[in-house]
Amino acid sequence: MTEYALELNNITKKFGDFTAVNDLSLRVERGEIFGFLGPNGAGKSTTIRMLCTLAKPTSGSALIAGYDLIKDPSKVREKIGLVAEKMIMYDDLTAAENLRFFGKLYKMPKQKREERIDLLFNLVDMQKWKDTQISKFSTGMKQRINVIRALLPEPEILFMDEPTLGLDPQTTFAIREIIRDINNNGVTVILTTHAMTEAEALSHRIAIIDHGKIAALDTPQNLKNIISKSDTSIFKTKITNLTSKMVEKIRSLKVVTALAQQDDNNLKISANGMGALNQIIDTIRIEGGDISSITNSNEPTLEDVFLTVTGKEIRDHVNEKSNILEHNSNPQTRVR
Repeated sequence: MTEYALELNNITKKFGDFTAVNDLSLRVERGEIFGFLGPNGAGKSTTIRMLCTLAKPTSGSALIAGYDLIKDPSKVREKIGLVAEKMIMYDDLTAAENLRFFGKLYKMPKQKREERIDLLFNLVDMQKWKDTQISKFSTGMKQRINVIRALLPEPEILFMDEPTLGLDPQTTFAIREIIRDINNNGVTVILTTHAMTEAEALSHRIAIIDHGKIAALDTPQNLKNIISKSDTSIFKTKITNLTSKMVEKIRSLKVVTALAQQDDNNLKISANGMGALNQIIDTIRIEGGDISSITNSNEPTLEDVFLTVTGKEIRDHVNEKSNILEHNSNPQTRVR
């Protein structure tokens, strides 16, 4: 058994003249929860597609669970599971029937398949719903079944793409606990998410990818230390009559490196340089804003790091090739 779950060496993926992933190299240790973050169009979905054998790299090499991604994709598929954003299930079947169907595709012996199904239903606390039709489930219940479907053949590495997207807080909490349980049982988890709090809470290490390259890679705390050791200040500001125009005026200040609007009245602003606070206050007042409170927090968040590393511009990006399940509408060809 190799030391690493994933070893990527100079992986590149091009679509014509466009380079989606650019000479990417990284290692993920066995037993890690590895967060994989990036703006829209940064290359993370393309990278995951390649690692799941759904797309071939243009150049470079990789070992997945010790197997060569290019030379032995069938062995790679035996070692990985995929929880995609698009759920892979049949609504007309019950939860148990869905799992039995996929267990047969994986050629699992009947007794082992049934034992595994019972164990997994207990893992997500859904034993009493096993004989209920999937179409009757809430989104959160479907997602729990989606997770255990990927766990059915006991993968060594589990890829999870936005596993809590669109879920309520209670279900989100439950899914995160399931991820921890999976990892505690020895499964390496590769997590892609736009939820910074989720990435920080779950990940042992995090890679931020931008323009097809690794822009930062370390533990969540070490990534935050990058900002805290710089001259960046984090201002938490409450403005009673906050407007979108005011937000954009603050965002456009040269001293502002990142800005997050937390609700109708509260901003979190990262800024550099002497007099940054005065510039922010002056801009708010010029725009007619009433400041209820403003505090300087020295503890940045992962979101602050993300925006500092990747920039503030909104990434409007359309790339049909980035869809993880593209060309995989037949369940028999899908990765676990």
